[in-house]
Amino acid sequence: MEPEVYRQMGLTDTEFEKIKEILGRAPNYVEVGLFAVMWSEHCGYKHSRPVLQLLPTEAPWVLQGPGENAGIIDIGDGQAVVFKIESHNHPSAIEPFQGAATGVGGIVRDIFAMGARPIAILDSLRFGPLDDPRNRYLMQGVVAGIAFYGNCLGLPTVAGEVYFDPSYSGNPLVNAMAVGIIDQKDIRRGHAAGVGNAAMLVGARTGRDGIHGATFASEELGEASEERRPSVQVGDPFREKLLIEACLDIIKEDLIIGMQDMGAAGLTSSSCEMAARAGTGMEIDVALVPRREEGMTAYEVLLSESQERMLLVPKQGAEARIKAICQHWGLEAVIIGRVTGDGFLRIKEGGQVVAAVPARALTDQCPVYQVERRLPFYLDDLQNRDLSRLPEPADYGQVLRRLLASPNLASKEWVYRQYDYMVRTDTVAGPGGDAAVLRVKGTGKGLALTVDGNGRYSYLDPEAGGAIAVAEAARNLSCVGARPLGITDCLNFGNPEKPEVAWQFYQAVTGMSRACRVLQTPVTGGNVSFYNETEGEAIYPTPVVGMVGLIPDIEKRCGMGWGQEGDVLILVGVTLPEIGGSEYLAVVHGLVAGRPPSLNLEREAAVQETVRQAIASGLVTAAHDCAEGGLAVALAESALAGTVGAVVELAGDLRPDYLLFSESQSRVVLAVPPAARERVLALAREKGVPAAVIGRCGGEQLIVKINGCPMFNLGRGEMEQIWRQSIPALMAR
Repeated sequence: MEPEVYRQMGLTDTEFEKIKEILGRAPNYVEVGLFAVMWSEHCGYKHSRPVLQLLPTEAPWVLQGPGENAGIIDIGDGQAVVFKIESHNHPSAIEPFQGAATGVGGIVRDIFAMGARPIAILDSLRFGPLDDPRNRYLMQGVVAGIAFYGNCLGLPTVAGEVYFDPSYSGNPLVNAMAVGIIDQKDIRRGHAAGVGNAAMLVGARTGRDGIHGATFASEELGEASEERRPSVQVGDPFREKLLIEACLDIIKEDLIIGMQDMGAAGLTSSSCEMAARAGTGMEIDVALVPRREEGMTAYEVLLSESQERMLLVPKQGAEARIKAICQHWGLEAVIIGRVTGDGFLRIKEGGQVVAAVPARALTDQCPVYQVERRLPFYLDDLQNRDLSRLPEPADYGQVLRRLLASPNLASKEWVYRQYDYMVRTDTVAGPGGDAAVLRVKGTGKGLALTVDGNGRYSYLDPEAGGAIAVAEAARNLSCVGARPLGITDCLNFGNPEKPEVAWQFYQAVTGMSRACRVLQTPVTGGNVSFYNETEGEAIYPTPVVGMVGLIPDIEKRCGMGWGQEGDVLILVGVTLPEIGGSEYLAVVHGLVAGRPPSLNLEREAAVQETVRQAIASGLVTAAHDCAEGGLAVALAESALAGTVGAVVELAGDLRPDYLLFSESQSRVVLAVPPAARERVLALAREKGVPAAVIGRCGGEQLIVKINGCPMFNLGRGEMEQIWRQSIPALMAR
């Protein structure tokens, strides 16, 4: 085989030689295609596998960690929550609507592949500045695609985040998370056990869309990327809804041994992964695969990433019943092969064998690369920039107005109003708060869900950025009264072959690992997305954390909006003189510099425990964490989320802009009735956490003073208009 053939598929000369060594012969064209997709970065994790081992993955409540379609966590009463996040970045950069839509479809299939009913969707999105028409086009298409697929499925999109920065202009990030509920007795895994058992393809017919999609996701974007538009899959959410119901019916009747979504690398990945997990083999006849296009080759059938397809291994004798269930739901179910005992993935086309490779060669023998790690050249200058000499603002009210108008802090209602976040009637708290809250039907429990990340922090210090992503996600859950249970992560980085990117990735995972261990939030799975570069320019390193938590009594949940005149405001935590990486620094001074805020994880854990206990004891009427924009923005957000303003009186020696806009971690603003004030302060003292009364709720104004000096006095109506109109005005250009 000529080198340009396998190189075009994404394989290196060394990798091709390794394939020959494994097989003991030269591979044919179809076999090269199998190795190319399974050894791609997207499927093989060849630059990330050693680093990911740093993450904690076990806890008594973890029922399924990394290595399956999705993670599973015990929530008591024989129930479990199933959840996973993945990226669809490259497809969305080329075809934003279908790229985002099929990202949702794929992650939802991962949930019901475990036997769970999907109940919610979350998303984490990054775009370039909205003054660029291309970025507006991408955002409009991505949001429409998520809304289309989720709304048609009848699944609520309950939470998410959207950020903007020039580093994402050529390479948007579209990370989709799905969550499901399951009775533990119904859990299924993607295992192809039982020699002689059938392999059944259920769902849509196979077309040519998405061929080499996994390879496409494992390379940088460039001028030729538009030509890869055929690699973007096309989704049909109505068929997926039928597929969900059919698969759940099949599980309810206990008809299968294993089930696997056909996602990246399609039939190739699903078949070899199911076989490898079970230590078996699989024989597939591609001539039996239903197709919607004429003249497809075996190569095309195997590598197609057509959507809404599942591979099932039925229990012996259950095939006819499975076909009947699928027929009831208007779906095809076809036996396309069988489980074998020789460990090989054997592909036939009619009577002819067109490929035969060890299944574990595709999954477990993917080469792993240890790249040199090198500190990026830009860091020394940015981290050591003297920010103390920056001039203080003349008008602090105007600064707050500018921050509320910043697309990173402004209302994202333009996005989430396109989503049906109340469908299924389980949503108790939807988008716009610290975390979404869903009731667990038939119980008094609630699930809290959030997704968080800050690429700017990770750009300035990836170790701190990774740790803060975990800490803020946990803090958001604690602010609604939930105990954080575990995370799924989506790690978005540039080209891992570059030493600077390898260093960023290692540092970010190290920071995440540190935070997960202290906060007791094990990692149950996720996704690494590398090669997020355009013409050699990488995005900010962006680790994104999806987290789930449990509220034992959903009636004791807490919101962020102030609603009671006379409530006392207590700041739990302490503000430090640190504005590095802050939204204030970027918006007002035009700088991305300094170091991100420091993070004391023991204090973080104590603050969160204090907040959770205060909420569970009924002492708190509102809780909101201080994050991007600092204390001033947190106060404004609570005023806007509620019905009253507040008078806030701060004291201290810090510069006013530091006191108001520092993004110091481990801080939460609590609103408590006057009668509960001393009990909350005593609880904080018991936990060793700084806490101070800073104001009182009431009126229509947000008035802030420092050491008796007025800083600003803004009405809720004025703030709301600025905050709500920013993104719609930009999108209307």
